[in-house]
Amino acid sequence: MPSKAGTTRLVIVESPAKAKTISGYLGPGYVVEASFGHVRDLPRNAADVPAKYKGEPWARLGVDVDNGFHALYVVSADRRQQISKLVKLAKEVDEIFLATDEDREGEAIAWHLVETLKPKVPVKRMVFHEITKPAIQAAVANPREIDRDLVDAQEARRILDRLYGYEVSPVLWKKVMPKLSAGRVQSVATRIVVERERQRMAFRTAEYWDILATLAVARAGEGPRNFNATLVALNGDRIATGKDFEPTTGRVRAGAGVVHLDEGGARGLAARLAGRPFTVTRVEEKPYRRRPYAPFITSTLQQEAARKMRFSSQQTMRTAQRLYENGYITYMRTDSVNLSETAIAAARRQIVELYGERSVPPEPRRYTGKVKNAQEAHEAIRPAGDNFRTPGEVAKELSAEEFKLYELIWRRTIASQMTDAVGSSVSVRIRAVSSAQEEADFGATGKTITDPGFLRAYVESSDDENAEAEDAERRLPTLVKDQPLTADELNAQGHHTQPPSRYTEASLVKALEELGIGRPSTYASIMQTIQDRGYVVKRGQAMIPSFLAFAVIGLLERHYPRLIDYDFTASMENELDEIAGGDHAAVDFLTAFYFGGATGAGDQDIARSGGLKKLVTENLNEIDARSVNSIPLFTDDEGREVVVRVGRYGPYLQRAVPGEQQAPAAEGEEGGGQGDRAPIPEGLAPDELTPEKVHELFLGGGGERKLGDDPATGEPILLKSGRYGPYVASGERKSSLLRSQSPDSLTFDEALKLLSLPRLVGVAPDGAEVLANNGRYGPYVKQGDEFRSLDSEEKMFTVTLDEALALLAAPKARQRRAAAPPLREMGVDPLTEKPLVIKDGRFGPYVTDGETNASLRRGQTPEALSIEEASEMLAEKRAKGPAPKKKAAAKKAPAKKAAATKKTAAATKSTAAKKATTAKATTAKRAPAKKAAPKKATTSTD
Repeated sequence: MPSKAGTTRLVIVESPAKAKTISGYLGPGYVVEASFGHVRDLPRNAADVPAKYKGEPWARLGVDVDNGFHALYVVSADRRQQISKLVKLAKEVDEIFLATDEDREGEAIAWHLVETLKPKVPVKRMVFHEITKPAIQAAVANPREIDRDLVDAQEARRILDRLYGYEVSPVLWKKVMPKLSAGRVQSVATRIVVERERQRMAFRTAEYWDILATLAVARAGEGPRNFNATLVALNGDRIATGKDFEPTTGRVRAGAGVVHLDEGGARGLAARLAGRPFTVTRVEEKPYRRRPYAPFITSTLQQEAARKMRFSSQQTMRTAQRLYENGYITYMRTDSVNLSETAIAAARRQIVELYGERSVPPEPRRYTGKVKNAQEAHEAIRPAGDNFRTPGEVAKELSAEEFKLYELIWRRTIASQMTDAVGSSVSVRIRAVSSAQEEADFGATGKTITDPGFLRAYVESSDDENAEAEDAERRLPTLVKDQPLTADELNAQGHHTQPPSRYTEASLVKALEELGIGRPSTYASIMQTIQDRGYVVKRGQAMIPSFLAFAVIGLLERHYPRLIDYDFTASMENELDEIAGGDHAAVDFLTAFYFGGATGAGDQDIARSGGLKKLVTENLNEIDARSVNSIPLFTDDEGREVVVRVGRYGPYLQRAVPGEQQAPAAEGEEGGGQGDRAPIPEGLAPDELTPEKVHELFLGGGGERKLGDDPATGEPILLKSGRYGPYVASGERKSSLLRSQSPDSLTFDEALKLLSLPRLVGVAPDGAEVLANNGRYGPYVKQGDEFRSLDSEEKMFTVTLDEALALLAAPKARQRRAAAPPLREMGVDPLTEKPLVIKDGRFGPYVTDGETNASLRRGQTPEALSIEEASEMLAEKRAKGPAPKKKAAAKKAPAKKAAATKKTAAATKSTAAKKATTAKATTAKRAPAKKAAPKKATTSTD
């Protein structure tokens, strides 16, 4: 759409990719430029706070809580160059269109652009949910104003999260460990994962048995001759299955009224049923019908991409972002299952073309959302345009992961408008009487699909990998009541109850969605944050909480339970929705939350308790650091309590008899205490600390284990475990185990060899000793200041003086390895226009432009990192500047001689007291008067 003659318009979007696509749809007279996401935010640290505000009491928060919660916004250092460019462009055009995303975040970015650019020309808000030519042209033709209610809701959320994080996190620093963080949603998500791990730790398995019968009909009609049936009842009482056992005891639930078969009982019953006649006692047939699934929303897309393709939430959203920005799908952050009339018509046309008219229902399907607190007004995620392109039509244009995700979205959208899958299901009951006159009932079920309907296009996956696919059939013979059967086989089968499955990213997103916590735009960042903070690690798809997470959640549960309550967190979302709808004032909501008081807004329990500020400061001294950093496990056979302590250098095990004298622990320290200790190997999940595993760790990987007495000195040789791993010690001598050695299998002779290090190889002709030893970089020989590496650990004990001297005489190897090729060439940085590559470094993969390097964060992979993310990481690194050099340690002053007289000491003390008094008085005189808080609603600075 060309602009009016002589009129130039500036269109601002978030990303360069989006700008490139949109510029292709607009005619001459349009300049399309990217803001690179948010242009302003609250200060990240003290360095970000402008000098004129540093003395304000609220400066650390970036929010003036005493004056209407006015926010201090600063332009990000890595955005200043782009902002300057936009300011220049804004002066050269006649009109500005803000084309940021149509949600709260996008609305806020648009508002921040206006506040930052301060344009002198008309500004309009341009919105669309897909990047196609018709959609862009319609958006230009139908602009609107910025929705201040949406902006207020986003700002309230940002301030709320800042207050929560900046007030609660310091409690964790003091009581658990420095540099930890708490967050309104991240802490709740962590709690969900921790609670599931607690259930697994408390779980006690149970064994139960049943019988699987392979039955045959004498004369088969339709269907197979043989089928399987499982024992379901004995003498009228149901046979126990996994659901009948208490998960924490492994015992049958009280009042379950079931028969619990053990191995002997099942095998004996099978033997008594052998050769006995089986008879069909009941046949029930019902119609089977399955409606198609609703189109994708953000959460269900993340769940299915994880199940079917093992994509992380971040990977799914990055890929979806690229598909959206390049015009392949509609906006991907939505909790709406609605499809436009145009989309429904496109889907129905394509179904007829691909599957025939019988696959289209008479009336279009329309879906209603079930998401708690659903807020967004977009469409569901679907292929873009009025005519959907099939996966085959776009295959050559997309990367492998983009193609997989597009195909998934296309199939789900098409399936949502197809006919039901129909068929029939049958349930059969069969009885046999044993030789001991026991009545044994067996059951079998079957399913036949006569018309797959939507299942031709799409079958949803399940979080349960053992679950049967919905399009799977189980065919049974045609059976009638009283029909005789024979048993070809009767096999007793043992089963064990299973602990609840760990969360995956997909199932955790689903849990948050069901609780009404978080929003489509936040799910992926929540998953990433709890991993980046070290609260959760991924093993395959499973999310495992760290012991650090146990300590943090334990503290919050005991002392601030409301702050991580599920209903409370969901109620915050409700409040924000009301602000977005114009039904609530953000200031009232924030005041009630932070200061308390009956304002009619905010969480009333928090308000009645005096608000967040009072909550986190009033009882701080009552929080026992040792207690919150101790995770009880069990009491062992010798009556010792075994706990996990979360210490400065990581978690470790400790066991002691109750009532033993314990040394006090400083806040955040590992603490004193008596009893054995053992380190916990990295990667060991909390539920794997069984009594057997703990015993093994104390024996082989920690505590102390005596290996024998040194024949030369008579001192005991002990196997110990320290901060840097297992080592042997005898008297003053210590030596770490070699890489090839395990504490479990270390022998007395091997320990003696280790304690012989450093080994005197001999004396060189110049009289200098030649030593062999093990170091940080492996085994070596040394003469004076000269070192040379040995090619094996064993050589430390066998190298001769001549061999060592020959090595030391040779020049140092200066073989420089050829530079390894980059892991990935990414293209040109949109900010600096320098080529970006990902390389493999000593500490893992990193992205570089040749001058600045930025390590990939936890969870990021070289394959999935986008050019925009890489550019932002490097910009942040440049903004921080070079790492400050460590100051040289000050030399200690020489100790005063012990002969100092009492008179001199007293005089010194008196002088110091006078100086302190003088300094105190001077400080009091110089204390500045408290500045008046600024009255502007929002303080902005570049």
